[in-house]
Amino acid sequence: MKQLPNYIKKENGDYWLTEDERENLKLSYRIKEIIYQEKSPFQEVMIVDSYDFGRMLVLDGVVQTTSMDGYIYNEMITHIPLHFHPHPKRVLIIGGGDLGAAREVTKYDQVEKIDLVEIDELVVQACKKYLPEVSGNLSDPRVQFIYQDGVEFVKNRKNEYDVIIVDSSDPVGPAKQLFEYDFYQNIYQALKDDGVMVCQSQSPIFHFDVLKQTYKHIRSLFPFTSLYMATVPTYPGGLWSFTLGSKKYNQLVQKPFDKQTNYVNEEILHKSFYLPEFVRRKLNEI
Repeated sequence: MKQLPNYIKKENGDYWLTEDERENLKLSYRIKEIIYQEKSPFQEVMIVDSYDFGRMLVLDGVVQTTSMDGYIYNEMITHIPLHFHPHPKRVLIIGGGDLGAAREVTKYDQVEKIDLVEIDELVVQACKKYLPEVSGNLSDPRVQFIYQDGVEFVKNRKNEYDVIIVDSSDPVGPAKQLFEYDFYQNIYQALKDDGVMVCQSQSPIFHFDVLKQTYKHIRSLFPFTSLYMATVPTYPGGLWSFTLGSKKYNQLVQKPFDKQTNYVNEEILHKSFYLPEFVRRKLNEI
C-alpha cells in the first residue's frame, strides 16, 4: 500500500478519514478499505469504501460525493435548470468529474450535446472504474470530455449553450476562481439569449458568506435569480444551496416530470424554492 496521507489514520485496526471542515469542526468517517489512491498534477485522488456512506470520492482529504447520497446533489443541480429551459439542446458542465451530473443530463433525449470540462482527467477515470454508483460508467456519445481549466474554457465561448451547470468543489485553491464575478460574467456570455445557469453555493449554515457573494454576483448579471436547497447528508450542516440565474425564464416549465430518479420528483422541483425563514431573512438583507 502507498503511504497514507495525513488525513487517514489507522486506529485499533480501523482506518479513519478525517476531513478538516473548518477551525472548529472535523468530520471523521470509519473506512473499510482504500480502493484507489493516486496523485494527479492537481490533487490527491482517492476512492475509499466507508461503513455508512459506501464508496466515496475524496480529493485532497475532502469528501466530494458518495454512493449513498451522491444522487441527491447530482439530481438537484441538473433537473431543476433543465426544467427552467423549455428546449435545452446544448449543455455545458464545468467540473463534475464524478460524472453524476452528466449522467442525469443524459436522461433528456432533446439534449444533443453535453460538454464536460474537468481539469483533472484522473478524477474521471477513477470514478468511471471505481465509483459506478455515481458515474454509471458513463459512455453516452453525446458527452464530450474536455480536460481543461473551466475558467479558461468559458472565456472563449459566446452564445453557445442553453444550460450551464457549474459543479465545482469548495472555493479553495484553483476552485476559488469558480466563485468570482468575472467567471459568472463569462458564463453569462457563453449562454444563449434565453440561457440558464446554476452553481452550487455551499451551506447556508456554515458558508453563508460564500452563498451571499455567489447570489449577489449572479443577481447582478441575470434578470432572474433564484436560490433553492436540498438536504445532502454528507455535506457539512446537511442543508446545501444552489443558485440559478436565467436570462429569460422566471419559472419552471409546466410539463410533467418523467425521469427515473431517486430524489427529485415533481413536488420537489417546485418546493425546493421554498426557503427556510433564516435564509429568506438573510437574502432580503442583501
